[in-house]
Amino acid sequence: MLYPAEFKYRMSMLNSKEIEMIHQASLEILQRTGVYMPLKKERLEVLKEYGITVREYDKRIYFPPKVVEEALSKAPKSYTLYARNPEYDLPLDGQHGYLSLDGCGVHVVDLETGQVRKSTREDLARAAKVADFLPQISFLWPCVSALDCTPSVQPLYELKTLFENSSKHIQVMTAVDPLNAKGSVEIAASVAGGRDALRRRPIISNFQCSVSPLCFEEKSMEAAFIFAEAGIPVGIMTMPMGGATAPITVAGNMAVSNAEILAGITVLELLYPGTPTFYGSCATMMDLRTAQITCGAPEDFLMQAAICEMAHYYKIPACVGTFATGAKTFNWQSGVENSISCAVSVWSGADMICGAGMLNGATIFSFEQLLMDCEIFEIIRRVFSGAEVNAETLGLDVINKVGPGNNFLIEKHTIKFARKTWMPSLIQHKSYEDWVRNGKPSPEGIAKEKVLTILNSHQPLPLNNTEELNEIIDYYEHLSRAK
Repeated sequence: MLYPAEFKYRMSMLNSKEIEMIHQASLEILQRTGVYMPLKKERLEVLKEYGITVREYDKRIYFPPKVVEEALSKAPKSYTLYARNPEYDLPLDGQHGYLSLDGCGVHVVDLETGQVRKSTREDLARAAKVADFLPQISFLWPCVSALDCTPSVQPLYELKTLFENSSKHIQVMTAVDPLNAKGSVEIAASVAGGRDALRRRPIISNFQCSVSPLCFEEKSMEAAFIFAEAGIPVGIMTMPMGGATAPITVAGNMAVSNAEILAGITVLELLYPGTPTFYGSCATMMDLRTAQITCGAPEDFLMQAAICEMAHYYKIPACVGTFATGAKTFNWQSGVENSISCAVSVWSGADMICGAGMLNGATIFSFEQLLMDCEIFEIIRRVFSGAEVNAETLGLDVINKVGPGNNFLIEKHTIKFARKTWMPSLIQHKSYEDWVRNGKPSPEGIAKEKVLTILNSHQPLPLNNTEELNEIIDYYEHLSRAK
């Protein structure tokens, strides 16, 4: 069972005039400034046929507004992210927000020692197993890098590890070159039961990132096309830093971010019409004291909301970078930043809410932080699902029965609806005396105990073709060495 957010209430950070201004500004950037996109010659020739201008000497291409808008109309408005276990299928219907892990941190807080160290494939396996158990996590990113695997095919080892430890949908966001894209498709097809089965039920999705400002990499785009050819959803993600790789204002940052996403989706839909895609952003700001990313500034939260607004404007699912506190450990800062970030993403109607479990600006994965982020998500999704008001929940009969001065403890109405009342997993509501008597347990201490219990008891859905996946990885590892 999964616990997605349900959108009963929405927040609008931008009004219709402001949305249109950002849209028009982005169209002007695409037409006048252009985007660096070094695609293969045959692909550029196809784009020229649609009216796109290609400046050969510096690989810059220019998009007429009409072409962009026509391309956007080809993108599906809704579709499903399928899972190995059909019970975990995720309809992107605009009514639900699904939480995932964050992506590819290179350090982990060691569960046993509490020390920060480089991440390994075993860390990813354990994280995936915990995420498979948690009902708040609906789909998976490779939250840490398998740094002990062959670097050239590391994404393939990561994908196999995720499949071995979870039957939820997987977003293969580290496959950013043709070799790993082809290998990822082969692995997914093997797990799904063949290429046709994968096309019918894509159990993976992918996104490729722009390089702000206004650039794309050839290998990354070729990887996107390989996934699209296989019928796999492909999103375009932007990660600008305001003041460094984008204007320092929220509006200017959004204009550049939006232009990059529109450029990527336009090319994708012109070359592979009807490809399921999504509008992704992990936009942030530059800290003016350190020149590092903020990951928790008010401007970050404003851009999260604006990202959702623009995706809704184009009727394309939104994938929003959430959580990823700048705090170095689980503390007051991580609680404040992640609570506000999650609330903004849920209230803004983000279809995919990405980022649970990370510290230090999405570079350090923490098992304890993962569970604490799930607790934050639980509270917020419960608040924004609203309160059900009807004759039964109003309870006039039981109020009349109990009357003044009595209590509702043993009433059937209380017993029935108590089961629907939210109960905390980590937050403690016991008395102060009980807390002291129990050794003054901390939320992170309780989270660690729960993680260890999950790792010792949870058994993910078995994967029956491990040897075949090993052969696929061996083949692509050999190819990478031959190059």
